Amino acid sequence: MTLQQAIMLALQVSIFLTVLGYGLQASTADALYVVRRPLILARSLLAMFIIMPVVAVTIIVVFDFHPAVEIALVAISISPIPPLLPRRQVKAGGDASYALGLMTTAALLSIGFIPLAVYVIGHYFDQNFTIAPAAVAKLALLTVLVPLAVGMIIRAAASKLAERIIKPVKLLSIVLLGLGGIAILIATVPALIALIGNGTIIAIAALVIIGLIVGHVLGGHDRDDQVVLAIATAARHPAIALVIAQTLFPQEKLVIGAILLYLLLNIIVSIPYVKWQSRRTV
Repeated sequence: MTLQQAIMLALQVSIFLTVLGYGLQASTADALYVVRRPLILARSLLAMFIIMPVVAVTIIVVFDFHPAVEIALVAISISPIPPLLPRRQVKAGGDASYALGLMTTAALLSIGFIPLAVYVIGHYFDQNFTIAPAAVAKLALLTVLVPLAVGMIIRAAASKLAERIIKPVKLLSIVLLGLGGIAILIATVPALIALIGNGTIIAIAALVIIGLIVGHVLGGHDRDDQVVLAIATAARHPAIALVIAQTLFPQEKLVIGAILLYLLLNIIVSIPYVKWQSRRTV
């Protein structure tokens, strides 16, 4: 096993354990929260699945960026709901059931949405873009649906066991995520440096800010819903974005750096919003 494979394995295990931790605290009602609320579901899908891709395509059409940045922006915009998201949403004061239900629903819908979005965007740019639903389904299953289901089954069948193991599961996931993240950051520093400039940071920050605004507005009048949808709309699933980019543009080696840059800027740019919402809960 190479060092890169070991790093990726550590990240995959970390994500699996993180979502498993959600499942150990979740109920069926949490997972179905969004499905049972059609209005919230419609607003959520509009923000994450429609508006964000349109904004990303508009940005790359209007401005001229490095091809890796343009590829990353589009791939990111159609890769909703990273599996680490509910933790950030709840810390900012969002509703835990909405956060979990949104993650689950988006993961399921992305299996059909992403191939369709890839085709539509390719048609717009007069390119024959396709991606197999199986590739998206595999990531959705491994990073969201399977670990969530396993955690919920353990909670339903052995609630005391679930309570005992949740802390060590969370701790191990955080350690593995931290180590893997640091290793990837170090490995991609040259790519990050190569992409900085020519308005790249401004474009990525703009996409994050627009996502926060769109999600907040479409979150309705409930503050908890606003928080969840704002952070969900601005955040993306890096693994799925990378699969899309590498499938369509395997020759573009700087894409992983652009996607990582988006993740870093997403965290930084979102801090003021998260702090603002956290203060509103006091």
